[in-house]
Amino acid sequence: MTTHAPASRGFTLLELLVVISIMAFAIAGVSVALRDNGRTALERDAARLAALLDAGRAKSRASGAAVRWVVTEQGFRFDGVPNASLPSQWLDPGVVVRGNAVLVLGPEPLIGPQQVVLTHRERPELALRVFTDGLRPFAVESLP
Repeated sequence: MTTHAPASRGFTLLELLVVISIMAFAIAGVSVALRDNGRTALERDAARLAALLDAGRAKSRASGAAVRWVVTEQGFRFDGVPNASLPSQWLDPGVVVRGNAVLVLGPEPLIGPQQVVLTHRERPELALRVFTDGLRPFAVESLP
């Protein structure tokens, strides 16, 4: 007399856990891929602007010439530095400046508190402030 093992029906707990973990990884990948593009672009351009302003400030101190950062319709420009030595456009064309900002970057070592507020056309409720107290380098902070 032979005995047969009962036919298994359904999934084992291990198989269910493997399927759930695969689904969790897929959802995590999709959520990273769908990250807010307006916010990402704004953060990237704000960090770049802070670095460019510090570079313009250093060029001003090194040359002894006054350097100003001015907003233009196409982006921005650095007055007082040779043409094309610093970029003049945003990485993302959707980035805009609130107000008519002009920053004086030197040549004095202390330049006084200055700031510029950036937003994005797609997400105007988001705003980042690029600022300095005049002594420290430019930094970026989120505005409420």
